Amino acid sequence: MLISSKEIEVRYAETDQMGVVYHANYLVWMELGRTQLIKELGFNYAEMEKDGIISPVLDIQASYKKPLRYGETATIKTWVEEYDGFRSLYKYEIYNGDGELALTGSSKHVCVKKENFRPISLKRKFPDWHEAYLKAKKQPEAVKEQL
Repeated sequence: MLISSKEIEVRYAETDQMGVVYHANYLVWMELGRTQLIKELGFNYAEMEKDGIISPVLDIQASYKKPLRYGETATIKTWVEEYDGFRSLYKYEIYNGDGELALTGSSKHVCVKKENFRPISLKRKFPDWHEAYLKAKKQPEAVKEQL
């Protein structure tokens, strides 16, 4: 299983009045993690969008464990948890600079035609992506070892 890792330096503008990262910024970081994972698989959303395909969020979940603060480094771990040819479920763990778990999350996506939002099969439209996702999600027991 491929687990992508991306580091983000927490910027002052991402914090709230309490001095911790504002909760919605974690969703942005999850997107950065997902984009990094896709890049590591050899693909990118921009190319898909040129073909008239977009990937909206169907569902998103976040559980906050520890706050992150300005000046700290967040590490985003992202992997494909489930994939059925249409829908992809990505899982996320975000850690603080001390390696403590700050957030667990997930997002479910589907690829659709931009003009009418009709779902498409990645297997048919993007067979390379399909194969890469099948390979990326294998060996679930390896997740704990890589985290």
